[in-house]
Amino acid sequence: MPKKTTENANLDALTPKQIVLELDKYIVGQKKAKRAVAVALRNRIRRLKLDEETREDIAPKNILMIGPTGVGKTEIARRIARFSGSPFLKVEATKYTEVGYVGRDVESMVRDLMAVGFQMVKQEMRDSVRDQAEKHAEERILDALLPGSVKRKKEKPVQARPSVQPVGSFSLNGGNFVGAAIQVGVPLNAENKAEEEAAKLEENESLKDEAPVNDGSREKFRGMLHNGILEDRLIELDVNQEVQIPAFGLLGSGLEEIENSLSGLAGMFGGGNKKKKKLSVKRAREIILSEEEEKLIDHDRVTEEARRRVQEMGIIFIDEIDKIAVKGQNSGHDVSREGVQRDILPIVEGASVNTKYGRVDTSHILFIAAGAFNISKPSDLIPELQGRFPLRVELDSLGKDDFLRILTEPKNALTKQYTDLLKTENIDIEFTPESIKRLAEIAAEVNSRLENIGARRLHTIMETLLEEISFEAPDLPPSKIRITQEFADERLKNIAEDLNLGRYIL
Repeated sequence: MPKKTTENANLDALTPKQIVLELDKYIVGQKKAKRAVAVALRNRIRRLKLDEETREDIAPKNILMIGPTGVGKTEIARRIARFSGSPFLKVEATKYTEVGYVGRDVESMVRDLMAVGFQMVKQEMRDSVRDQAEKHAEERILDALLPGSVKRKKEKPVQARPSVQPVGSFSLNGGNFVGAAIQVGVPLNAENKAEEEAAKLEENESLKDEAPVNDGSREKFRGMLHNGILEDRLIELDVNQEVQIPAFGLLGSGLEEIENSLSGLAGMFGGGNKKKKKLSVKRAREIILSEEEEKLIDHDRVTEEARRRVQEMGIIFIDEIDKIAVKGQNSGHDVSREGVQRDILPIVEGASVNTKYGRVDTSHILFIAAGAFNISKPSDLIPELQGRFPLRVELDSLGKDDFLRILTEPKNALTKQYTDLLKTENIDIEFTPESIKRLAEIAAEVNSRLENIGARRLHTIMETLLEEISFEAPDLPPSKIRITQEFADERLKNIAEDLNLGRYIL
């Protein structure tokens, strides 16, 4: 048995029941779909505990979600990816048919997923080295503020020098020193500190325009940095110049790999191309911190971990798969759609795809496909592709009671979102229970009379309800506004009464 890693230990807490409970915090209803994805995710966790030989024989049980738009298909997939720390990518099947027979290369979904995984792991490693990078960034900012405090060379034995040296009363003045001159041939001794300082300055010609700064001054400036006093102070910084690469990918999907290669070359050759620029300490800190984090990160390790995570835990959500289902063999569109299905098939079955981070094996990536199937049906997909999605779950349409729960129960409920948004303008809105019930009724009614777009209807209802308040909020004094049933009826009366007007508004 493989040794249990910290990651596996964390995943152990995601039992099917726990996964469903987490999903319930954000998504109302759809118990069958939640149970299906919970079991699929748990099986992936179980697989990671097996020995390597057995593990390779266990393929993921891909899922086909069937249900109207706006009922939570995408959100369910997105949330389980977030819970498990899995790289997640959503694609629309229709985009691969946009230009007929040569739609976008379907392998691009794997390349995009790998890019997501790389950025995910890279950010995790950035966070792990943040403290160390902040210390390095602080030192570099101090170097820029006080150049003389670090550039002075090791002292050499002091001797009398037959030359005129700038010495005298040194003071900090924007990085320059102020001084006088001394006579030729005067021996330097411990009693003459100014002359000794002049001898040190001669050892490094680059310091002739800079003030020597002692450790006390550096620590004083460090304290000022910590207190935010120097945030607007300008410093000179060497900034990397970006090298622009033409978007070859726009000319044809077959050139994506060329584009990736050229982007890599730009990074190699553009890294040393720097330009001096004056920036505020605040802005410079952001740039320097990013550079220091990059230096501390092991990019080979990032790539290796990202590829492992994508191959073992990656999730690709293919939406609108019903739009490429073939109902007949009579048109060019049908031929194109079937061609896209056949192109997707090897990716879902398991293929090795070349990316700029190396080759990625898709054999154990979890694919979740979804579609309304209100015109076509799952059996219209080619048999081979149907067989690669053995788990099928139907999601229920949403009604008035579901909308009422969506408006109040989830952690990210719409009423809570709009309340928080308007609080930023010192406007405190309060929804009465009667008003929320009325909003749910109107959403259900409009969905039944117009096209059913599920919970997305609530967004348009809420925008229409609060449009005037949102528009006037910045100019209103701090106040509390109560959203009552009468208020809702007044703002939404045209929607409820006039079908044609509602069609334009929503």
